[in-house]
Amino acid sequence: MITSPAPSAISNKTSKPGIDLVLVWTVLFLLGLGLVMMYSASIAIAGAEQGARSTYYLEKQGVAVLCGVFIGLIVFHLLSIQHLRALCPFLLLGGFALLLLVLVPGIGREINGSYRWIPLGVANFQPSELMKLIIVLFTADYAVRRRAHLGHLIRGILPALIILGILAGLLLMQKDYGSLFVITFVMVSILFMGGMNGKSFLLLVGMGAALSVLAVMIEPYRMLRITTFMDPWDDPFNKGYQLSHALIAFGLGEWFGVGLGGSVEKLHYLPEAHTDFMLAVLAEELGFAGVVTVMILFAILLLRAFRIGRHAKELGDHFGALIAYGIGTWFGLQAVINMGVNMGLLPTKGLTLPFMSYGGSSMLICCI
Repeated sequence: MITSPAPSAISNKTSKPGIDLVLVWTVLFLLGLGLVMMYSASIAIAGAEQGARSTYYLEKQGVAVLCGVFIGLIVFHLLSIQHLRALCPFLLLGGFALLLLVLVPGIGREINGSYRWIPLGVANFQPSELMKLIIVLFTADYAVRRRAHLGHLIRGILPALIILGILAGLLLMQKDYGSLFVITFVMVSILFMGGMNGKSFLLLVGMGAALSVLAVMIEPYRMLRITTFMDPWDDPFNKGYQLSHALIAFGLGEWFGVGLGGSVEKLHYLPEAHTDFMLAVLAEELGFAGVVTVMILFAILLLRAFRIGRHAKELGDHFGALIAYGIGTWFGLQAVINMGVNMGLLPTKGLTLPFMSYGGSSMLICCI
């Protein structure tokens, strides 16, 4: 959220970093639009689950947004880049401990066959969301420390791959393949932007692709998602039910939508309408214009993140630059995947739309 001074002011020791207002307003707009659409998408399911309390999910998401903004401001004011870098090893160990805790019987909570959450009484916490931020910080620090060796596969890349391998094992045991894909992509991207040569980059991409194919082949439910994504109309009342109704929602929206609150698909036709498939409801109610608006907002978010990274690099702050690049890549990739899933362009993945989808853990970490 902080940009560096203009190049002309680099030599001025008293100049202070400024706030990127374009980035701030973009995030606030995403938060506001997300709250409105999440409420609209959740009214029917909240009414059915919670009786007459149609605002149940809006209240929970509103609390998550307020907590996220509040804690984000605390982190913004109290933790400098130097503090974050010093905390990297401890954050990584803490992240691994939380991922292990999820797998402990009686502690981790199972939802839809996956063990990804730790119950905290008033809410559930998903450690893999925190791990996305931790891996950005750790990889940025690693790339700066090992910058001279990033061209060497054994001395530069292998230690990072060992960390990623341990993380992959923990996430696969939780059946969180989506988070693993995002973390792997972001980690490799930061290493590449930090100085890894093209040969090592292509080798890692090839290895990742091979392992992804293997992971799909050894789990029948993943292969089923691939085949369903390729032709949801082959079994529209069973395996392809969710995707087929998401596509119907996009079709009903046409250019300018049926109007805010007017979605038919959210009325118990489209499963998980307020979480992973909220964009489909937005497409039905606000149409093509609404979807393009969301895309533009995320494009601005990505561009501002890389602009901040470029300014940090100009000032010689390579750690800060790689953090900005990594966060921009993370948000951009996750947004593209969520949108692609909603449009039937990618297989179903349990990844939220940053700042918009229902989910306290994701909202909290994104705000931080």
